[in-house]
Amino acid sequence: MSRTARTEVFALLALTFVVSFCSFAYEFVYSELLTVMYGGTVTQYVITIGLYFVSLGVGAALSDDLTGERASNLFRTEVYLALVAPAGFLLIVALNSVRLPQAVPAELVWAVARSPVVAVGFLSGFELPLLTRMVDETGGGSAVLPPAVTRAAESLHRGVVRVLGVFWHAEPATDARSGLSLVLAMDYVGGLAGAVVYAQVLYPGLGLIPTVFVLALLNGLAALALLGGYSTRWSVGGARGRLVSRESATLVVVCLLVTASCGVAVANSSAVDRELSELYLEQQVENDYPPGAMDAEVLGQRTTPYQHVVEYERTWTGAGPNPHFAGETERCLRLGGAVQLCESWADPYHQGLVDVPMSRFAHSPETDVLVIGGGDFVAVDALREYDVSVDQVDLDAAFMSYAREDQFLSRWHEDAYEYDRLNTTVDDGYAFLSETEKRYDLVLLDIPGATDDDLLPLYSTEFYGSLRDNLSPDGVVAVWVYDENAYAQHNKAFVNTVGDAGFTQYAPYWAWADVDADGTDERVERFYLLAPSDRSAFDAEKSTAYVRQHRDRYRDLRWRELPRYNGVEVNSIFDPNYDVLIDT
Repeated sequence: MSRTARTEVFALLALTFVVSFCSFAYEFVYSELLTVMYGGTVTQYVITIGLYFVSLGVGAALSDDLTGERASNLFRTEVYLALVAPAGFLLIVALNSVRLPQAVPAELVWAVARSPVVAVGFLSGFELPLLTRMVDETGGGSAVLPPAVTRAAESLHRGVVRVLGVFWHAEPATDARSGLSLVLAMDYVGGLAGAVVYAQVLYPGLGLIPTVFVLALLNGLAALALLGGYSTRWSVGGARGRLVSRESATLVVVCLLVTASCGVAVANSSAVDRELSELYLEQQVENDYPPGAMDAEVLGQRTTPYQHVVEYERTWTGAGPNPHFAGETERCLRLGGAVQLCESWADPYHQGLVDVPMSRFAHSPETDVLVIGGGDFVAVDALREYDVSVDQVDLDAAFMSYAREDQFLSRWHEDAYEYDRLNTTVDDGYAFLSETEKRYDLVLLDIPGATDDDLLPLYSTEFYGSLRDNLSPDGVVAVWVYDENAYAQHNKAFVNTVGDAGFTQYAPYWAWADVDADGTDERVERFYLLAPSDRSAFDAEKSTAYVRQHRDRYRDLRWRELPRYNGVEVNSIFDPNYDVLIDT
């Protein structure tokens, strides 16, 4: 093989690495984006990967029908990918940012939201067949590497074949490696690099929105590399004039514009990420209310290794009195897709989580409380009022660090992280329970709602079994729950799961407050107290100030036998029941 041919093969293999890198990374970008928009990590990743590979196969099968120069078709493929991939990303965001008419079928929205995955997979399917034929046209894989490297590779190859010979009929191939074997090998290497770099660098360092523009930029640069290498008219070095006869100046200009636009987006990644995220997040909040009823403004956002943190203001713009909170505007905090705290109900939520169950226990350091979650430290602040000993376990150290410094959250936790009877551990709650031998009088679950399958372990029979095992003889678990009337299927799966873990008694109740300042208390949040056996009755004389304030509401608070629903499966770590998840 001549030096020129060897150089061309190296260039094509490098191009294979780049396009494979992008193709695999797009798959993860879309999977994560669909998870953010619709929830269900496993579901979205499985569907995305399946659609991607089917589309990849269809594209590869149709590659034989592409006529003309290989370089010309590959150039067009890279230009189309640089256009379609970010456009598809923005389409998915738009579907979740606009208020769609109720007449639009959910199945249609589902299909449209996943059409970018199909489009990118289909276009990516053209790449390997085209590159394989281009490598073969240069002389295949013979003598591509320098002699010394070739000899070392052959020695390694013979050793590997000997190992294969133990299990298969095998002997070293003497023929030159085909272009297919070289291109496939580089494709796998590029795919692995795309997966690793996406997971370790692009997503945590830039976020989803800048990442998709980085990948589109690489596709655009690949197209320009083909243009420079295969066109006399456009080549800076006057290489073989094969591409110019197939491509118009218009397509070349489009390529340049798309590549330049992606470059600008990458150079200003922080601003692009902020503007697009805020547009989506604000519209998402507003879509929770009737049209024109609420206006949202994002005040700040950041991403931790585990969740997206957003602070925003919501302003009532509807007709008539505001039924959601007093006044016109209030500040809220979202973690991922769920509202974590709003000014109007921050107090009643924590009163329900802390003050009601604390009516059963002594207000002294001898009472041991475990808080799982609660990285905003607001529950710890409420417990501090009772002088109890607190162990807190939260997985997200970055969010806890943010909560310590954030001015908005500081108003609610009042530096509770400095409480002298607080021991905070950065760990997974399930792992902590499996390792500790301590027994607790009260366990507070201040964790996100069951909106994503990443949270399935925290709603599993194994997790609640560990909670039961770590309770003192009179200990109880307090947990916020979804209203059983609004989320009946979830509630049945949750109750059966808890019952399967060994809990037999529960005490359901609401937290009450006048959140809209109309002079009437409203039901704010729903809670259950859980116990694995009979517990002493609630004593109004020993209750907390909050319970005494609302004594009429809690007069009938009592233990009941936990129901069991026939035909409803429990949620287990190794046998999940997705009915326990809530479609928000």
